[in-house]
Amino acid sequence: MEQEFLLSLLVIIGIDLILGADNAVVIAMACRNLPVIQRSKAIIFGTMLAIIFRIFITLIAVYLLEIPFLQLVGGVFLMYIAYHLLTGKDDDTNNIKSHGSLWKAIKTIVIADLLMGFDNVIAVAGAAQGHMVLVALGLLISIPIIIWGSKIILTLLTKYPMLIYVGGGLLAYTAGKMITQEHQLQSIYMSHPLLAQSIPYLTTAFILFAGVLYQQIISSQVDK
Repeated sequence: MEQEFLLSLLVIIGIDLILGADNAVVIAMACRNLPVIQRSKAIIFGTMLAIIFRIFITLIAVYLLEIPFLQLVGGVFLMYIAYHLLTGKDDDTNNIKSHGSLWKAIKTIVIADLLMGFDNVIAVAGAAQGHMVLVALGLLISIPIIIWGSKIILTLLTKYPMLIYVGGGLLAYTAGKMITQEHQLQSIYMSHPLLAQSIPYLTTAFILFAGVLYQQIISSQVDK
């Protein structure tokens, strides 16, 4: 029994780490415009709150799957978050209010994690087989690794700002995958398999194009 428990725990930790890569990108992107002194706070608090909510939605995963068009709405909203993280529309790095910006970053981390966590939740719920202690332990053990990974990504984003487009593209691709997993649309996807295969690439191209276009408009306004 103990061996089975440990094996299930290792599987859950592995799932959390593999599927948590995009979460580390979200954390890094959400914190990139914060003052350096606040970045660690945003990463730690954002990750902790996201984990708490993740445990909660794992408990009700079966009921979530029954909500019509949840994956579709979540995917569209994740595209919205990817666009805002890519363009930094709400960030004013020259006149930044510490408290408001800190909590804005934390809110973005938590919301994005909830939207992106469906695949994680289903995989973990299946591996745990109803043992919520396993879910909680697996997530808690993965916390420091996710935080460490997000700090590395944040350092890279600070050093190489163009990597922000890689992060934005990853989030947009994840959003597209969510849309293709919408149960209510499976009959359409089965009839048009090429459409289902194309959606993640279309969402990625759309968000990247919108981000580049926004930056060009801003640059032209500055030049004037």
